[in-house]
Amino acid sequence: MIELIHVVGVEREALNRLRVRFSNGAVGVRDFSSMLADGGPMVEPLRDPGYFARVFIQCGVLTWPNGFDLDAIQLHD
Repeated sequence: MIELIHVVGVEREALNRLRVRFSNGAVGVRDFSSMLADGGPMVEPLRDPGYFARVFIQCGVLTWPNGFDLDAIQLHD
């Protein structure tokens, strides 16, 4: 049986880092610098620190206003 994990909290830690809290009680800090460096049309707006900081939780995943989201299980692993 696969445990469903959701993001339940997020705080900006530093320029490209977020502290993420998960539904199973785990907490971790994720550095998104390499993802931002790789770029792509959906990631491009996140390179702006102000836009990156607009992250929110929708349906248990990290999401940004342009619709870009990150799977909670991949973040957890």
